[in-house]
Amino acid sequence: MLKGQYGLQSLETGKLNFKQIEACRRTIKRGLKKLGFLFIRLFTGIPVTKKSFGARMGKGKGSIAYWICIIKKGQILFEISGISNNRIKIIFKKCIKQLPLRLKIIKLFY
Repeated sequence: MLKGQYGLQSLETGKLNFKQIEACRRTIKRGLKKLGFLFIRLFTGIPVTKKSFGARMGKGKGSIAYWICIIKKGQILFEISGISNNRIKIIFKKCIKQLPLRLKIIKLFY
């Protein structure tokens, strides 16, 4: 079980690809500056395939284009602990702007 003070919770269902998760992770790590701890509760385990533009019908499925993660309503995406509450909220607000879902910052009680 993870032990974060604050978390980022989704308010709707959706999909996130690896690039979006990595961009958010970099933003959080840049804001932490080696002081706090980041816990990622996402895993991109679903491959999305795509055929080339000029491929004709019936030539197979296509190669893997990118990986996605299905997000459910109420799921916690990231957790942070070890730094002040004001700084955590500033970092999460930057992260919310990068993701295409409605998210909210919550205080975690374990």
